[in-house]
Amino acid sequence: MRPLSDLRVLDLSRLLPGPYATLVLADLGARVDKVEDPQGGDYLRHMPPQVAGEAAAFHLLNRGKRSAVLDLKRPEGRDALRKLVRSYDVVFEQFRPGVLDRLGLGHEVLRAENPRLIVCALTGYGQTGPLAQRAGHDLNYLARAGLLGTQGPAEGPPQAPGFQLADVSGGMWCVIAILAALRERDRTGQGATLDLAMADGVLGFATVSLGTMLAASLSDRGADPAAQPPLGSGTEPLTGGIAPYNTYVTSDGHAMSLAALEPKFWATFCAGVGLEPDMGALVPGPHQVALKETVAGLFRSRTREAWIAFSKERDCCLEPVLHPRELPQDPQLAARGMFFEIPSPRGPTPQLRTPVTPKDDAFTPAPLSGEHTREVLRDGGLSEEEIESLLRAGVARQG
Repeated sequence: MRPLSDLRVLDLSRLLPGPYATLVLADLGARVDKVEDPQGGDYLRHMPPQVAGEAAAFHLLNRGKRSAVLDLKRPEGRDALRKLVRSYDVVFEQFRPGVLDRLGLGHEVLRAENPRLIVCALTGYGQTGPLAQRAGHDLNYLARAGLLGTQGPAEGPPQAPGFQLADVSGGMWCVIAILAALRERDRTGQGATLDLAMADGVLGFATVSLGTMLAASLSDRGADPAAQPPLGSGTEPLTGGIAPYNTYVTSDGHAMSLAALEPKFWATFCAGVGLEPDMGALVPGPHQVALKETVAGLFRSRTREAWIAFSKERDCCLEPVLHPRELPQDPQLAARGMFFEIPSPRGPTPQLRTPVTPKDDAFTPAPLSGEHTREVLRDGGLSEEEIESLLRAGVARQG
């Protein structure tokens, strides 16, 4: 399924959030053209580990795209970009608010060149608000959105997660917003400017915890906030506060995840290990300390393989905690075809499917920096003479 085969996207973003969004669009058939600067281009290219001359993560995020090098700090480069946007449906940018305005390439300027253009601006904190100009990364957005504050341990600061939730979810929200804007354009003929913030996008992941906290804040109106006990921080049912929803270590040093939230699953687990199925286990409280110790002792009595077999027999929401290096050999992920390779002159590059990536594997590898500069400029309406002039002046570069 490649329903976006008539969509053209000009991608000014780099690193993870924006490239993830445009990867999804490219997988769905859109032509995505990256515009990179001459001073190294997308920073992600240069990060270790390297595969076939580029960062492994860069290959994962940029398959099926083209790359053009264009210096937007020079007036000729800015003039070229204004011409390019006339032939695109979407411009994706990830600069801090005001950066494009200072270059003379603000959202309204671009849309004046092409009224049907959809400009998607993804930032940490959005185009408005007191933090709009603040620098940040994934951990900061999780912290300011309150999501990190729901994490354990109960004592001490929350641990930094081993994944980039704000970055990736920010990219996914952009895909949703772009598709909605395209539908609106079908009705009105007009493009749009989309303001998406990564800090906003992660709030929904804490819906259950936030519901509890917001309800508590309503009941405590008028009370001194400083006198209120802390909420979350590993004490709620979904943040490690109860024994049936937690992680445990096996006898051979591996971790298992138990998520027996519903009474039937907790009862099934208890029946299998010989515990009395007390439904009070599903409610946070002081009694959880002793219960967690009991369950932890049970897990330390069997190997990981024994617990995997137990889960297959009992079906009680029990799964092993896999290390990333184990994933390509996992039978479930293999059956779903989540990993594949793309051949290229530089060697095969490992790839990861998104849930909407087509299974035909008809993808081109991630581009070299500036590999398609001539084609992108030509397709964008620049003449051969204009292209040669930009190349000679060093404003554009062909890889």
